[in-house]
Amino acid sequence: MQRLKLILRNALRHKLRSALTVVGIVIATLAFGFLQTVVKAWYAGANAASNTTLITRNAVSLVFPLPLSYAAKIRAIDGVERVAWANWFGGVYQAPKNFFPQLAVSGESYLEIYTDFVLPPEQHKAFLRDRKGAIIGRKLADQYHFRIGDVIPLRGTIFPGQWDFVVRGIYDGRTPSTVTTQMFFHWDYLNETLLKTTPRRANQVGVYVVQIARADQAPEVSAAIDATFKNSLAETLTETEKAFQLSFVSMSDAIVVAIRLVSYVVILIIMAVMANTMAMSARERLSEYATLKALGFGPLFVGSLIVGESLLLSGAGGLLGIALLYPAAVAFAARMGTLFPVFEVAPLTVLMQAAAAIAVGVVAAIAPAVRAIRVNIVDGLRSVA
Repeated sequence: MQRLKLILRNALRHKLRSALTVVGIVIATLAFGFLQTVVKAWYAGANAASNTTLITRNAVSLVFPLPLSYAAKIRAIDGVERVAWANWFGGVYQAPKNFFPQLAVSGESYLEIYTDFVLPPEQHKAFLRDRKGAIIGRKLADQYHFRIGDVIPLRGTIFPGQWDFVVRGIYDGRTPSTVTTQMFFHWDYLNETLLKTTPRRANQVGVYVVQIARADQAPEVSAAIDATFKNSLAETLTETEKAFQLSFVSMSDAIVVAIRLVSYVVILIIMAVMANTMAMSARERLSEYATLKALGFGPLFVGSLIVGESLLLSGAGGLLGIALLYPAAVAFAARMGTLFPVFEVAPLTVLMQAAAAIAVGVVAAIAPAVRAIRVNIVDGLRSVA
C-alpha cells in the first residue's frame, strides 16, 4: 500500500507534465484502435463470407457475363445444393454521391442461400409477389429514410434508363457483421426489360452463387464447375466467397498496409515521448532514490516505483483511449454512410490497445529504472534534483 501511495504521489508531482503525457497516450491509443478498426472494416465482407458458398464468374473478367443456361448445368453437379445468380446494377440515386450497392438477384433462391438477411415473413412474401419490389438493408433505410412502400428511382449506368423500385422489405442482419447497406431487386424484372430494350444483353448473369453441403467439398466442386464449361465461349472461374471478396480487397492492399504501418508508428512515437518523460522524472529524483537505498530499501523497490509510475500514466491514457474509441467509431460510421457497411470495434482491437498501452509503459520505464537501480548512494546524494 505504501508503495502505491509513493507511485501515485510521484505521478502527480508534476501535474502538467503528467497530464500532457496522458493526453498523448490517449490520442495514440485512440488513433491506433481507430486505424485497426478501419483495417478490419476493409476485410468485413471477406470475414463474414460463408465457407459453403462458392462464386462462379467469367474466367476472363468479372465485367463479362455468363449465359443463364449455365444455371441448370451447375445445379446438376454433384455436391451442389442450391444455385442463385445476381447482376451488379450500379444505379444512381438522385446524385452520384448517393452510392449504395444494388443487385438484381434470382429472388427466392438467392435469399435461401443468404440466410443472414433477416426479413419479416409478410415482407418476404410482398417482395416475391411484386415484380418491381425491392428489399433494402436496415442501415441503408436509416441513412436515406426509406420506408415500406416508398418508390426508389434509380438512374441506370450499366443498364441505362430510369428505373423505379418499390420498397417491399427492410432486412436486418442476423449478426453484427452482416452487411445491411445493400438493395436487392428481381433479376427477372431486369431481364424482362432488357428483352424489350436491348435483347442482346438479356439472359445473361453477372455471377452464380453456389451453395454446397460441406466446406471441404469446395475445391472438388469448384473444379467440376470450371471443367464443365472449359473450352466454351464463356469459361468460368469458381472460388470460395471469401476468396472472391478478398480479390476486391487486394486491389487496395497498398492502402491497407499503409494504414497498418501508421497505426504502429503512432505507438512507437508515443513510446519515445513516454520514455523521455520517465527519463526526466528519474533524473530529477536520483537523490531520492539514493536516500531510499541508504535507508535500506532494495534496488527492486526503487525500480518498481519508476515502472509503477510509467504503467499508471500509460494505463490511464490507454483506458481513456479505449473508452473514446467506441463513440468515435459510431460517429465515423454515421458520417461514412455505406462506404463502410460494417464498422464496429472488435474485442481483439480493444485487447491490442490495452497491450499497446502496457507495452509503452514497460518499455518507457526500462532505461530510467535500470539507471535508478544502479545509482551509487554517494553519487546519488550529490545530485541536484
